Amino acid sequence: MLPVYICEDDAMIRAAQKEYLRKQILMEGYDMEIALCSGHPEEIIRAVRESPGRGIYFLDIELKGEPMDGFGLGQEIRRLDSRGFLIYVTAFQDLAFETFRYHLEALDYIVKGNPRKMQEGIRHCLKVITERMRREEGEEREFFSVKVMDVVRHIPVDEIVFFETAGRTHRIELHAVNDRMDFIGSMQDLEEKFGKRFLRVHRAYLVNVEQIAQLDLKSREILMKNGEKCIFSRNMKGTLLERL
Repeated sequence: MLPVYICEDDAMIRAAQKEYLRKQILMEGYDMEIALCSGHPEEIIRAVRESPGRGIYFLDIELKGEPMDGFGLGQEIRRLDSRGFLIYVTAFQDLAFETFRYHLEALDYIVKGNPRKMQEGIRHCLKVITERMRREEGEEREFFSVKVMDVVRHIPVDEIVFFETAGRTHRIELHAVNDRMDFIGSMQDLEEKFGKRFLRVHRAYLVNVEQIAQLDLKSREILMKNGEKCIFSRNMKGTLLERL
């Protein structure tokens, strides 16, 4: 999930950006979440440093009363996140050249004087980012799409470790390499969908064979590559040994 950061010194504009982003992410089911909305660049830098990874950054250029402007903040972000998406939301229309001077590779500039145009710009940027991420992932990589609450998540199948019945009727818990989520589903439907790549090792577990690290035959436990464990039924011992 891509984190979204907003740095804007005007509280009203900051709130408007946050609300519109929240609505767009919800309506379009983007695999994104608003991580931080602040008027202080140091808070943005600290948050990015504490949660390294690729992000989306909506930055004001003129940050009044702060030790750096949006270009300085963009430079600090680039040091921490070289592949992140920088979008400048500014009252100044003619500063595109400045980002070349600072080597910032901004995705876009959104003029914030007109609320409607600002919303159009935000909507366009989110669409472009989503399309670019899909191209980068490659057309051949398979994804499993699942609705979690009101958001549609797209999980690479090769990063799914196992599925587990969540203890409630029709609830499934998906364990991914670096994530976990609960959704409504059927273990039988999942078993049919994924075929031989996943094994129903127990009535409560459907595991990705490629994610298995080792078997403990005595305790009938499977150790997955991410360190998690699940049990397997006695009658699955032979099948597991054949597949590994």
